Amino acid sequence: MKKNYLIIAMLFSVFVVNAQDDNSKIEKRNELKTNVLLPLTGAFEVTYERILNEKSSLGISAFTVFNNEKSHDDLNYSISPYYRRYFGKKFASGFFAEGFGMLSSIDGKKIYDINDNSIFTEGSDVIDFSIGLGLGGKWVTKSGFIFEVNAGYGKLLFNAGKTDHTIVAKFGFHLGYRF
Repeated sequence: MKKNYLIIAMLFSVFVVNAQDDNSKIEKRNELKTNVLLPLTGAFEVTYERILNEKSSLGISAFTVFNNEKSHDDLNYSISPYYRRYFGKKFASGFFAEGFGMLSSIDGKKIYDINDNSIFTEGSDVIDFSIGLGLGGKWVTKSGFIFEVNAGYGKLLFNAGKTDHTIVAKFGFHLGYRF
């Protein structure tokens, strides 16, 4: 009888030790980042990313312009979900490729009046959806700080004829934290 209790106790301790080892390997899977160069151009972008496994993640970024005088782009705001595939050796970091969608507000067509050298916008802001591809690299420190560089291009799908643009571009120099 004592042998049965001893065997049960040993098996229980092996399962507890294995469970603790599995918990110690859990990686942090949430990231919050901001594009640090955009405030210099009168805009702001924040990004949340959820890591699905060591090689892929889903994320969403929100972009808005807060100073139209500094911003030289016609983009007013956007919301952009994305999927990333990582090719680095470390957990969800290194070189990546992404596919993204972008719901955006863009200024209407600009008309130039040669007579009085003025510019005015025809119509109101144009809401459109774009899809595109991007590339980049991400580096994560042991303490969870993130440095990321990325670029991507997409195509306006529905209302490109109502604006001066047919493409959208994403450029990022992000700093953030993984938690």
